[in-house]
Order: sequence, then structure tokens, then C-alpha cells
Amino acid sequence: MQTIGHFINGSVVNDNARTQDVFNPSTGKPSKKVALAAKSTVEEAITAAQAAYPEWRNTPPIKRARIMYRFKALLESNAEKICQMIGDEHGKIAHDAMGELQRGIENVEYACGAPELLKGEHSRNVGPNIDSWSEFQPLGVVAGITPFNFPAMVPLWMYPIALVCGNCFILKPSERDPSSTLFIVELLKEAGLPDGVMNLVNGDKEAVDTLLEDERVKAVSFVGSTPIAEYIYRTASANGKRCQALGGAKNHAIVMPDADIDNAVAQLLGAAFGSSGERCMALSVAVAVGDETADALVAKMQAGMASLKVGASSDSSNDFGPVITKQHQQKVIGYIDSAEQDGATVVVDGRSPTVEGYEEGFFVGGTLIDHVKPDMVSYKEEIFGPVLQVVRVKTMEEAMTLINEHEYGNGTCIFTRDGEAARYFSDNILVGMVGINIPLPVPVAYHSFGGWKRSLFGDLAAYGPDGVRFYTKRKTITQRWPSAGVREGIQFSMPTMN
Repeated sequence: MQTIGHFINGSVVNDNARTQDVFNPSTGKPSKKVALAAKSTVEEAITAAQAAYPEWRNTPPIKRARIMYRFKALLESNAEKICQMIGDEHGKIAHDAMGELQRGIENVEYACGAPELLKGEHSRNVGPNIDSWSEFQPLGVVAGITPFNFPAMVPLWMYPIALVCGNCFILKPSERDPSSTLFIVELLKEAGLPDGVMNLVNGDKEAVDTLLEDERVKAVSFVGSTPIAEYIYRTASANGKRCQALGGAKNHAIVMPDADIDNAVAQLLGAAFGSSGERCMALSVAVAVGDETADALVAKMQAGMASLKVGASSDSSNDFGPVITKQHQQKVIGYIDSAEQDGATVVVDGRSPTVEGYEEGFFVGGTLIDHVKPDMVSYKEEIFGPVLQVVRVKTMEEAMTLINEHEYGNGTCIFTRDGEAARYFSDNILVGMVGINIPLPVPVAYHSFGGWKRSLFGDLAAYGPDGVRFYTKRKTITQRWPSAGVREGIQFSMPTMN
């Protein structure tokens, strides 16, 4: 059985250490193994990155950008192969995997603007014959730790920007679906990236802790669950590192009485069940304002869900595929059980889907639960599966209070025809990414992605302008060249322009 190795200093290596099975979630069977890096292997990657840094730091931004242009072309020409890898190990249907990859490519496109992104600021004559300017310089060796649910896109949120800013990078991807991530990193070498600038180590907590504790790593980016995000942020910060750690979510959609219900249902079907709900931006709670609105929403959702197709990633006619592991399948089913036991109504039950020929796959069907209350465990916690819960409230203010009081603040949206209500909602909701009649308000590559509250630890969001700021540090230079024969006397007070 093939073993997926690491990518260090321009070559794929296998340290012959521990391994772990990589499953095909559609069949429920192991298809490969992945090496789990020992501490010494991670340290080897850090050493390679540190050695490559001085030359890469001094490479002109336009030359770094040209590598990204070639990298983008290679991603596009290998898209079908990459999406096949994602499907085999994550379970995504081809159309969903292609959407993920395209979103990642858009971040590469943004990184191609490195010469513009890294331009500093200049002020002439801030004082007599004194000029001042700022530069954005790289940090050094930086690292990214990424989740299973977007093995192509989330890493591409990180290292293209980090690299064009002049840093060297070490990626620790999810060990559950490592093949596409490694293949994409190999494309960087084909695009002309010098050896050692980009490295990848597969692994578990041992690899993560090595990155967090090694003083040569100057910054860490993370995307994953909130408990791990909090651990990453605290540990990295305690070790003097810059850190951005994106955590979990419980994304609500308010459905107002004046909403176009047919449009809202169509949008919710995709946002709740796409990628089996394994998205940090998945809409998992619909907050219906008024029982009449709720009754219409639930009836139309139930009708729409009748045609949903869950099945193997190899069949592109399916709407969504399996969840990532057997353990996660049981966890999602446990949340559905919990909601039912707490008094909610399971309107559409996806606990026992039939997928002919794939009986051992990790499938959960689309599930709709009505009459969910805020004190239920299934409401409070992130389910991360194809489950949509409906909460009924009387007013928009009550709906907004639910969202604002929840510990997560990643994404939210409102369905309404009322511009005044939409404006009030966007101004006063305590969530980082807001949609108006848009269920998945994921910012485009030239904005930045990040939630509020316990959905983001750190001051800077991912990719876009915040990504550039995260992977650089500002240096301000003030200079004067005195005129011949002109000398100032000693000055003990703070210099001013009075």
C-alpha cells in the first residue's frame, strides 16, 4: 500500500516512522497510508526553510510573482487530477472539489500582485531635508496547520501570500486526506520555486507541537476546531510567535416574513448540505421569524430535500458525499439523536441513508430538525455535518439576540426584501462575515476571511490584505542628508515640527 511522505528541501521523503491509514470515505476502506513525522523530521524541514530564507528574502517580488503565475497555470492544467484526489480521500463530489480548487486558485491570483501588495509608503520633507518611508519585510520561517475539509483551498489561503512576501513556509496538512495537498506543493517546485522555500510535513500532535515550540518558526496560521485553535494560539503566543487561529462556527440564517421563501430554500439547501455540511461557513441554523414563516420554510425545505442525492464521490450526479470518518459519522448521528431526545422534531431523517454498492461508506443523509431550542446541546455545538436545525422566534430582535449571544461569530445571513432591516442587521450583528440574501458570505481573495468571538484567535484574518500584513512586519526609515556646511546644534527635547 502506498505511503504518502513529506516534502522537504525540494524532495519527497519518508522518515520510516509511524504511519496512519488514509480512508476512502465512500467505501469505508483504507486506500493508502500517510507517514506521521517525528520531531526530527519537522526540525529537518525547519532547517531547510531557514537555509533557503536569505536568498529567497532578497529575491525581487516580481520574480516571486512570476513563479506564482506559473503555479496558477499548473493548478489549472492539473485540476481534474487534483479533484480526483480530493474526492478519493475527502469524499467531495467533483463539482464541489472543483469549486474548492478554484477558490484556492483565486488566492494564487491575488498573490501574483506581490509587487503592488508590497509597495511601502513614502513621505518627503517630514522635517527639514528629512524623508520618511515604511517597508513591509518578511518574518522568516512561518508555518501553516490546515484541516481536512479543504485540503486544497485552505493551504492556498496561506502559503502563496507568505511566499510572495519573502517568507519560507512549512505546511502541516490534515493527515486524513494528504494526497492532493502534497501533489499541489510538488507543482510549486515544477513552477520554479527554489528548494527549501516550501516544505510539507504530515503528522499529528508531535509535528504540531514541534512547529509551535521551535524558536526558528516566527508565525503560525491555523484553521480547525475552536478547542484546537485556542490551544494553537495560546501555545504559539507563549513561545513568542505571531499567530492567527481560525476556529469553529455555528452559522445562523434569519428568514424574515417578507423573504422570498423559494429563493431562501434553494440557497439553504446548498449552504446546509453542500460538502456534507463539513464547512466552517455551512449554514446549520435557520432562524424563522414567526410561525407562519417557519411552517412555510419547513414544508418547502422538506419538499426540496426529497430530491437530494447523497452518494459516492465518483458519481458527479450526487449532491454531496460521505463525511470524513466513521467516528465523525457516529458523532453527527449522535447530535441528531440528542436533538430528538431533547424534544426537537426530526422532519427529514438522514441517519440511515441507503447508498447501493457503498454500504460501508461514511454516509449521513440530509437532515432537517424543527423546534430546536437554544438550550439544546445540538444547537450550542458545531455539528459539522449535513444537518439543518430550525429555531422559531417572534421578532428579528430575538433572532439577532440568539446570534449575538452565541459563542461563535463566524458567518451569518439574513433573507429579506427590506433594505432597512438588512442594514440594521449588518450594522448590529456581532459576526465577522455577513450575507444579505447570500447564504455563504465567503470573502473573495482580495478581501479577508475571519470571524469574531471564538471563531478567530488573533488580530488579523486570513488571506487578502490581512494575509499580507500577517506575513510581513513594518519597518519605518527616517533619513536626512544635511546640506554641506549646515550643522544643527545639540537638541535634548523631543524633535517636533513646531
